Amino acid sequence: MFSPRARFAIPLIAFALALAAPPALDAQGMLGRVKKKAEETAKKKVEDRTEKKAGATSEAATDKVECKVSDQACIDKAQAEGKEVVTITESGGAAAVGADVNTMKPGQGAWANYDFKPGDQILFFDDLTKDEIGDFPRRMEFSSGALEIVEWEGGRWLRANADSKFYIPLPDIRPERFTMEFDYYIPQGEVWIYFSDAERTRLDFRGSGGANLSNNAAKVNATFSETGGKAKIRRARLMVDGKYAKVYLDDKRVLNVPNANLEQSSKILFFTDGEEANPSLFGNFRLAAGGKKLYDAIAATGRVATQGIYFDSGSDRVRPESSPTLKEIAQMLAEHPDLAITIEGHTDNVGSAPANQELSRKRAAAVKQALVSTYSIDAARLTSTGFGDTKPVAKNDTPEGRQQNRRVELVKG
Repeated sequence: MFSPRARFAIPLIAFALALAAPPALDAQGMLGRVKKKAEETAKKKVEDRTEKKAGATSEAATDKVECKVSDQACIDKAQAEGKEVVTITESGGAAAVGADVNTMKPGQGAWANYDFKPGDQILFFDDLTKDEIGDFPRRMEFSSGALEIVEWEGGRWLRANADSKFYIPLPDIRPERFTMEFDYYIPQGEVWIYFSDAERTRLDFRGSGGANLSNNAAKVNATFSETGGKAKIRRARLMVDGKYAKVYLDDKRVLNVPNANLEQSSKILFFTDGEEANPSLFGNFRLAAGGKKLYDAIAATGRVATQGIYFDSGSDRVRPESSPTLKEIAQMLAEHPDLAITIEGHTDNVGSAPANQELSRKRAAAVKQALVSTYSIDAARLTSTGFGDTKPVAKNDTPEGRQQNRRVELVKG
């Protein structure tokens, strides 16, 4: 296998990497450097933002309003006043994946036709928050290159400072129904993803927004190129059902391949371009096994849990990525007019029990409101309640268990 960018220069790359490899550093020394760099970056960001604000005209200032990603009240107020909303992270940087994700509600804009639904059984989850800055993630497998965890834009990222390879391990052979999600930022080049060591099938994501899925054995080669695409933080998603594969970038389905035939194995390889001046970054990994249709599950057992309703962190704001699951719930209720459901909110055990209970209650109520206001479901058929962390379905001692416990359940009334 060869690098995504320098495909015919393996000996040269290896020699260059060997010469460029830094001497070993103790964790404390590396952490100090990272902290110092982060402080300098934050200071520079504040200075730059201050200069930009000072140089802006008063007319421009009245047309734009900066709101933090989590501040929905600010966003709603600005939109009601007809002003342009500029969403920023808690650290003051540009919003991660664009204004659409942070200002739109489910069913609006491109999200109305968005059809990605995550699997309901978490196989692997890692937001890198349990590892030390400067380390390689303990729950992944290192193969080659220069990889370390850094903080950027208020989150944790796995940074590749050179062409690098790493594996995401799965607890068992990948099931036939399967979803994968992760964030990436690749300023130059691309990432190749292999689904087994045989390397017959490959999924590529380019920093500029393109994607490609190929299977040499089946002579499949599906490609998407984004016109005028630029490097930015993006959310990549893959949904597999047997031979069928769908690929998504942010709010769009970009590849639809009925005969992809991805191999099944117990780990997935990421092979990315990266260099010291233009490192690639990856974060917020979530892999899950696919589940039954909601109505089939609720008819069989009287309840069903879903991982397909997304919220802002620590908030009850329903994110637009929830559109496919909310739409499926609405269709289920429309097709079965005698069905009434209770919407239950559940959390993991991180934080205080009272806060978790209140958050779960608000989230369940927000789901009910979205079904009523966006999908015209009769409110009399819906009840909402929150249980906080009192009814876990998995142990809270692993990231996967905590993610599994952060769920919305639908219970037949």
